[in-house]
Parts: sequence; structure tokens; C-alpha cells
Amino acid sequence: LPDSCRTLCDCSEAAKTVKCVDGNLTAVPPDLPPYVRTLFITGNRLDCLPAGAFPAQRLSHLSALNLSGNHLRDVEAGALATLPALRLLDLSGNPLASLSPLAFGEGGSPLEELVLRGALRDHGVLLSLASVLQSGVLRNLSRLELADNGLLLLPAGMFTALPSLRQLDLSNNSLVGLRNVSFQGLGQLQSLDLSNNSLVGLRNVSFQGLGQLQSLDLSNNSLGMLRNSTLAQFRSLPALRRIELGHNTWVCDCAIEDLVAWLKETDQVVGKEALTCTYPDNMLGKTLLKINISDLNCSVPVDLPSQLQTSYVFLGIVLALIGAIFLLVLYLNRKGIKKWMHNIRDACRDHMEGYHYRYEINADPRLTNLSSNSDV
Repeated sequence: LPDSCRTLCDCSEAAKTVKCVDGNLTAVPPDLPPYVRTLFITGNRLDCLPAGAFPAQRLSHLSALNLSGNHLRDVEAGALATLPALRLLDLSGNPLASLSPLAFGEGGSPLEELVLRGALRDHGVLLSLASVLQSGVLRNLSRLELADNGLLLLPAGMFTALPSLRQLDLSNNSLVGLRNVSFQGLGQLQSLDLSNNSLVGLRNVSFQGLGQLQSLDLSNNSLGMLRNSTLAQFRSLPALRRIELGHNTWVCDCAIEDLVAWLKETDQVVGKEALTCTYPDNMLGKTLLKINISDLNCSVPVDLPSQLQTSYVFLGIVLALIGAIFLLVLYLNRKGIKKWMHNIRDACRDHMEGYHYRYEINADPRLTNLSSNSDV
């Protein structure tokens, strides 16, 4: 047996498994047995995964590699490119700071499952992962787990080059929206987990192209409503059989009408009987399925633009009426107004003549002296 199987690792040739657990390893053991198909190197201190860490000539049958919890920060170019049989890679619980776009090589990887739970806290490494996924080197990937990473937003077009993806786990993050996220190209996706985030809406999310989607978990978010366009997308997905919507902050006003109607007719939603209102206060705790549309006073659809348009028309009518009344008053009082205008004209004429008389006196010295003597 290799030295590592005697001192550092637990090796089982019958199970074709090697476990190097909690051994304070700082590098991958160089003498791993060639029969290994499942390799656990966890709870160590690898820090860096350099190129050639796993020699292909010795590990040509390695199909499952677990490197979780190793304080791993850097995955260099070519570090995982020499494993022709690799199908599962688990890098969970590592504080990754650098992931080379060439970590899996250039010619394409056979990798089918990639687990990065709690490994993408650094925003820079998230962008690096997006570059890797968009390069097409992981076209065979069928399962991608990105849970527990505190993600707020996802890079645009991150999943567009993953045609074989069947399961996508984005749970336990802090996603507030999916505005830049496109699921187009994920024609094989069967399970999408978006639970335990902070999603407040799905207005710009398109599920088009997800013809194989079977399970969608939207629980434990901050969804207040689902628009009719989103519900129409759910109806158009032929394979979608399971939708989870529990523990969201449903706002039970007039906008909830479409959602309530859909819930009453669909059998896709798991536990729909437990969905309750959060706002407003008078609807708190009321079950969505028991809401009567008549209680919401929604006989007239709420359409803010049309309301504004109606208000402007009404204001115009009022102003026109005021103008007409003003003109009518002027017409009825035309004689009095004419007399009033004549009086003003005469008063102005007398006033101007007084100014003119004073000007003539001031301009003639004799009249000025006369005026002064007469004043005395």
C-alpha cells in the first residue's frame, strides 16, 4: 500500500474509496492508490490546489472528489483538468478567493455535479465561476449547488451555457431579485430551488425553455404577489408538478385576485392550504384559499393610469365650466363694466391733466414765481 494509506488516510480497495479526513494535510497526497474512485480529502488545510495536484496516470478512475472544509482559497489553472473520469466535485465550506477560468482545462470536462455550498462568499470568485460556466467547459453539468453563499445578485447570463443542467440549488442566499438572470438554454432543468432568499418579485424572470422543469421551490422568500404573467408561465410548463410557496409575505389586496383564483384551480402547489396573508392587518393570518374576492372591493379593476387619465379629464371639465361662468358674468354685466371703464378713463385723464398743468408751471419761471407769491 502507498504510504498515505498507512499513515494519513483510510483506504479500502474493496470499496475503491480513500478517506483523508481531519489530518492537517497541506497538500494532496502524491501516492494515492490507482484503484480509487471516491476520494475524500476533508477537514484539512490545503489552502491552494495547484496544477497537477491529481496526476491522471494514477487517478484515471477517480469519479467522485470531495474537498469540502479544507480552508481552500485558490484553485489554479489546470488543477482539475487531468481527471478524465471525474463526475462529482464538492468544494463546500471553503473560503474560495480565486478560481481560475482554466481550472477545468480548455477542452471540456466530464463533470456532472458541482457542489459549492458556502464557498462563494467572495464576490470575485462568483464572477470567476460565472466565467467558467459561460465558457462551455462544463456543458455536461447536470447538478449545480450554490446554496448558503449569501448571494445578493447573480451575474447576467450565468447559466446560459449549461444545456444539461437538471438541478439548480440557490437556496439559503439573500437574493432580492432575478432581474438579470436568464434560464433560457436550460432545457433539461428539472429542479430549481430558490428557497430561503429575499425575493420580492418575479416580474422580469422568464422560465421559457424549461420544458423539463418538475420542481420549483420559492418558499421562505418575501414574495407579496405573483402576477398573471408569471402564473401563465407556470401553466405553460408541461412537466412542472411541484411548486412550493410557503412562508412568504403575501399582500392580500386587490392584486392578489389572480393568485387566489390560480391556487383554487391548480394542483401544482404543495401545501397551498397553509398559505396565509401577511398584509394588511385586517387580513393577517387569513388563508388565501378562503379569500372571497368580494371582500377585497375589487369589482372595479385597480388601474392607476386610467385613474389618472379620468382625473385629468374631470379637471379639464371643471376648468372649462369655470371659464364659461366667468365669461357669462362678464356678458351680463357688460353695461356696468363699460361704465366702470369710462369712469376709470376719465379719472386717468383728469390725473394726467393735473400732471401736465404742474409741468407747465414748473417750466415757466414767471408762472413759478406767481405760484410762489400766491402761496405766500
